[in-house]
Amino acid sequence: MRLSVWIRQNYTRIITSLLITALFILNSAGRIPLPLVDRFEGVAYDTRVQLMPAQTVSDSIVIIDIDENSLSREGHWPWSRIKLRHLLDNLFDEYGIALLAMDMVFAERDSSEILESLDYEIAEQKDQNIIHTLSQVRNRLDTDHIFAQGLQGRPVVLGYYFNHNASDAVITGTLPAPALRSGEFNTQHANYLKASGYGGNIDILQGSASGGGFFENPVAGDDGIFRRAPMLQEYNGGLYASLSLAAAQAFLGRNPELLIKESNDGTYQAIEEIHLGSHIIPVDDNASSLIPFRGKQGSFRYVSAADILNKTLEDPYSLIGQIAFLGTTAPGLMDSRPTPVQNVFPGVEIHANLLSGILDNSFKHRPAFANAAEILILLAIGLILSICMPALSPIWATLIVAIMLGGTIQGNLYLWNEQHVVLALAQPVLLILTLFAFNMSYGFLSATRSKRHLGKLFGQYVPPELVDEMSLDPSRFSVEGERRNMTVLFSDIRNFTSISEKLDPTELSDMLNEYLTPMTSIIHHSHGTIDKYMGDAVMAFWGAPLQDSDHAQHALEAAIEMQIMAEKLRKDFVKKGWPEIHIGIGLNTGPMNVGNMGSEFRMAYTILGDAVNLGARLEGLTKQYGVQTILGKNTRDAIGGYVYRELDRVRVKGKKEPVAIFEPVCKSARLSGTDKKQLDDYAEALTLYRAQRWDEAESLFKQLQRADPERTLYRLYTGRIEEFRLNPPGENWDGIFSHTSK
Repeated sequence: MRLSVWIRQNYTRIITSLLITALFILNSAGRIPLPLVDRFEGVAYDTRVQLMPAQTVSDSIVIIDIDENSLSREGHWPWSRIKLRHLLDNLFDEYGIALLAMDMVFAERDSSEILESLDYEIAEQKDQNIIHTLSQVRNRLDTDHIFAQGLQGRPVVLGYYFNHNASDAVITGTLPAPALRSGEFNTQHANYLKASGYGGNIDILQGSASGGGFFENPVAGDDGIFRRAPMLQEYNGGLYASLSLAAAQAFLGRNPELLIKESNDGTYQAIEEIHLGSHIIPVDDNASSLIPFRGKQGSFRYVSAADILNKTLEDPYSLIGQIAFLGTTAPGLMDSRPTPVQNVFPGVEIHANLLSGILDNSFKHRPAFANAAEILILLAIGLILSICMPALSPIWATLIVAIMLGGTIQGNLYLWNEQHVVLALAQPVLLILTLFAFNMSYGFLSATRSKRHLGKLFGQYVPPELVDEMSLDPSRFSVEGERRNMTVLFSDIRNFTSISEKLDPTELSDMLNEYLTPMTSIIHHSHGTIDKYMGDAVMAFWGAPLQDSDHAQHALEAAIEMQIMAEKLRKDFVKKGWPEIHIGIGLNTGPMNVGNMGSEFRMAYTILGDAVNLGARLEGLTKQYGVQTILGKNTRDAIGGYVYRELDRVRVKGKKEPVAIFEPVCKSARLSGTDKKQLDDYAEALTLYRAQRWDEAESLFKQLQRADPERTLYRLYTGRIEEFRLNPPGENWDGIFSHTSK
């Protein structure tokens, strides 16, 4: 099939597939939202996180948990600052932790009536000595001051939060120093999250701590799942660190440095990485990182705060050098988040995962080229499947799709595991499946439509199983006229007029039905096409609409089977009281015009041509020569493996050119010695006849007649010889006999 023809036939299918591909590409580029695809992308990311976590418990980070045990032993939250001071002292002095990050904020002073009274007395006093004495007493009673003293000189990072609603720009407490001050970074074209307000710790505590970091996470996905966390946020010209980044900064003693990517023309800038010395934190353009979950809750060691306060930890040396997060998992206090690994996940453990990722350099990331790579992958998938699917069988299409799915998933997982690169997985997988489903559905509907169309065109001529075969490549078949080399068959019941006169109309109809049904089945079984029924006559042909290089042989095999069936029907008809039937069959091979022919009122798929007319004439000669089947020379020459008897050289009515006609005898392998002797004698008699050696020919024909008294052929030639003795044909006679009737 020519390429242009194939494209024209599959134009709609290809264009639709490309449009589907374009839709996915535009979604990947952020131009057209496809919420369902994005939802599946989130599921695909979560599945990879769940199936391939670190599955080990961190040995460098511990969570000091204000759990139910702690609340039952130490009282309800919030605890007094004195108790928190004891907790600090025990963590650093008794258990030797390296750093404490507190996932909580102390936004209010721990006031009491005694302190208020002392403040009043100090304000009223004029004597400086009394004021000094009262102030010393006050400091010994001020729990905030006591707690602040515990913070001083120790690596403690306090938590706070930012507000992001412009209508709720509330400011409370004090912020720590920013990680990067105004002027130390370029905010042009950057997309840092901008805060409108904050809730910080009271000044005495924040001023005594070594640092602070925000603990809120405003970058949940559209489905509410927390997959990312901001590392930096911008407020009032400064960039502030998250609790995990501030803890890493305090632990490593390194200030963060930004790696900014910039376009060649300088019109686009965005943060790509945050460096803490050799530790690299990949971030997106709003300074958020994918949370490197180690696994479900429990991937970090949890220690009850009550055990720290009461110094009842089983192994007092197990916390030495550890980084500790102070948080809570107690019901009612727990700051939980829905995450890829668990629907209810402690917020404090999210911070622990982030810090672990910083220290281990284990962040997954989407590099700058990720979006372009995803678009190229989608484009490649779309082009390959859009062009290949229409040309492939369902089995091959399924195999190609399976290979592409396997390759896409395997490649994606390799980048995930080995390179820590995150590329979209759901989009290419969904594109492959969508194109596969569309093409399979289109192919099924197209095949069904084509089959119905072929059935409508050829169903009355060929059997259903042949229509099924034709439907595999319907483009090869049409009813448009064309010229082909084919074989035609005509069959007729001899003396049908006299037979029909002996039967009433019902019996005649029943007899014809019982005759034509098996005959049609034989023709169909040999891949023949029924042209028409003409009363008792059947016209069929081989070689169209289905191409058949062995059309002559298939036609002869059908003719032989039809004669066998006629013999069986004769016996059945006699039992029913119907007349015996004998049929004559004519076969001829040659160029014929085939196609839908007729008028605007009625069309028929039929054949025309001299070769067709000769086939009809040959059927009419079967009775004169006393044989069941006659075929033309072209048919005889096209079929090997059979033995034939040349009947005559004739000029049939309506044709000037003479033709040799033959009777099929049997397959060559089945020819007996007696039959071979008879055929040789007949051939010699025919040669003598054409040489006008009448006496010798007559003698041999009569000898053959005595051996086979029922054969009409021998009587026909002896009769001609008697006629030619009276009316010699002349010296230049070519042995051709002209028939003047059909």
